[in-house]
Parts: sequence; structure tokens; C-alpha cells
Amino acid sequence: MTYSTKELIDFLEMELKATWSGKRLIFNTSEKLDNPVVSKALDMDKTGRVFIFRDFRRQIHEYQEKNNVSGLIKRKITFQGKSFSFPEVYNQLIAIEGDKKFLMEAKTSVLDFWKEVTEGMKYYLSEDRENPLTPEQLEELYEEAEWAELDTGKDEVYLGLCWGNPNEYVNQWAQPESGCKRIIASYNKPSSISI
Repeated sequence: MTYSTKELIDFLEMELKATWSGKRLIFNTSEKLDNPVVSKALDMDKTGRVFIFRDFRRQIHEYQEKNNVSGLIKRKITFQGKSFSFPEVYNQLIAIEGDKKFLMEAKTSVLDFWKEVTEGMKYYLSEDRENPLTPEQLEELYEEAEWAELDTGKDEVYLGLCWGNPNEYVNQWAQPESGCKRIIASYNKPSSISI
């Protein structure tokens, strides 16, 4: 029997709780850190817990790849009484081969929901909250993206227009091969919330 995505998430949550409650011990933390100066400055008990969980998570990722278990979950968001579900990679799992295809297939419906709930709003790149995007700039960004993701605040909607490797796109070092442009939709100037 192969474990499901949901079961792997449950295992990760149980392991994280056990690790942080001190139920897991690691004896070679300073060896794993491989820096004697830093290891003297850190609380090695807490550092060891990070290593334990990281090693467990790596084993889960290997299991995913070996058994072809998707890292995608269905994410549900609600904005102004309208709800929408779309696939996204769970933050403690990895996308396996084929997951990117599902993300890409959902792009149109994600953009349709975004356009519906943000009608009448202004659009800003997260790195430039002073100058609204023109409709032409927005369309160009839509076209360049391979998949899209959403998040909401009380009065704002956030769109991620992503490309490249679904396991690396959130990392700055992965650019320009992988990345994500973040757009904020707001009636007024966008808040200073980091997205």
C-alpha cells in the first residue's frame, strides 16, 4: 500500500510535533553543523531538532519520488464571499514529475477567479507599490507565467505568476530559471504586508 499525500502530510505534522516537544534525540548535531565556532554559539539541542526534522522530511521526499506521490494539495481561498479552490505544492512536500502539469492546467481558472474578484481594483507589483500596472503590463505578466497561485487579505488579493521548477520557484537563487512575480490587487495603495 502506498501512502497518500494527506497521509504524508499527517506524518510530517506528527514528526514536527514530536521533534519540537523533545521526543527525538540527535547525538551528532555538532558534526552535522560542521562549524565548531558556530556550534558553540548556538543552542545545539534546538539546532539538533532542526536537523532531525530536515532528515525526516528528506526521507518523505524520497518516498514521494520513489512511489510517485504528488506534493499537491487543494487550497481554498475566500474573498468578499466568493470561494475558489486550486492546486498548490504543500510547503513541506515536493512536486513530483507530473505535478507541474496540474499547476499549469489550473492557470486559466486561477486567473479567471482573480479577474472576477479584483474588478475595479488597481494592480501593483509587490516590489513597486507606488506605480500601478497598466492593463497591457498585466496581460504581459499573465502570458509569461506558467502557472498562477492566489492568496487573500482582508481588502487585498495577491496573485503569484510563476514559472520554472515548482520546487525552487520561491527561492531567489533560482532566478531567472524559476521564480514568481507577485501582484497585489487593492482599491487603494497596497499595504506593506510582505508577500
